[in-house]
Amino acid sequence: MATRQGNATILLETKPEIISNAAVVGKKEGEGPLGKYFDEIFFDGTLGLDSWEKAESKFLKTAAEKSIAKANLRASQIQAIFSGDLLNQCTGSAFGIRGLGIPFAGLFSACSTMSLSLLLASMAIETGAFSYTAAATCSHFCSAEKQFRQPLEYGGQRTPTAQWTVTGAGAAILGKRQHESNPYIDAVRIGKIVDYDITDANNMGAAMAPAACDTICGFLKDTGTSPSDYDMILTGDLGSVGSELLCQLTEKEHGINIRSVHRDCGLMIFDLEKQDVHAGGSGCGCSASVLCSYILNSMRKNKFRKILFAATGALMSPVSSLQGESIPGISHAVRIIKD
Repeated sequence: MATRQGNATILLETKPEIISNAAVVGKKEGEGPLGKYFDEIFFDGTLGLDSWEKAESKFLKTAAEKSIAKANLRASQIQAIFSGDLLNQCTGSAFGIRGLGIPFAGLFSACSTMSLSLLLASMAIETGAFSYTAAATCSHFCSAEKQFRQPLEYGGQRTPTAQWTVTGAGAAILGKRQHESNPYIDAVRIGKIVDYDITDANNMGAAMAPAACDTICGFLKDTGTSPSDYDMILTGDLGSVGSELLCQLTEKEHGINIRSVHRDCGLMIFDLEKQDVHAGGSGCGCSASVLCSYILNSMRKNKFRKILFAATGALMSPVSSLQGESIPGISHAVRIIKD
């Protein structure tokens, strides 16, 4: 069974496998560098529905259904789905999952939700009590702007450090390890809340980078590995500002240089020179759609063999921001292996 390594890193003995994965995105994401890897691109961000929030739920439902179908399973065979989003009370996930009849564990870990959902889904398989679980999350540019900043009709200027919330969703189906051709999860780390007193909601990268540093460096030390042992150390949505800060922090505070292997989903999903996204992508759907398309599909083709996935989140709410609170960061890590 699972064993703890250090304070927060857990080694999984059964090595739960990622049976299938699927990702769906909006028009802007589909026009980016990874467009050909997504399962479906929706050019109408409303999906014909009467609210952005309903569309976000439909994105999640579509990704979940596609991943289940690709696993050659029925929804009734999935014993739990771990999912969350950025909307109040995780309604994006709850309303998207409600018609599938799958036991639902709602999560809030902001933009780090994909790594947390994978972490919990894999640990559920590790217990032996579950045969199949799902990990999923979603976000939508318009619903996020309305909730956390201003309605789009306001037309407010975006600062250079601001990031573009990804419209998209990703889902993965996990199970007991049976097929050598599938990637598997052999270690996870639950992140700590790290707060450097950043209060600028338009500079999420700076708020989340310290948490990513703590989780990544802690994982490397607990497992006795170095950056060179990985094909990629993948963060969720630090963007250009947060990615540079992360590399500086790992070197300054821990003496660990990750520059050669570090990649960020927020910098991969958009072309920063051609698409007006300022510092890059963000949102729960950012790392979810990149991981559940390009990354995992490339692992299945043996392009990557070992990835440390550490999505990042800002544990804020509209209320906390209005009250002048700082923005605490969180990052959870999942090590994915392909033999």
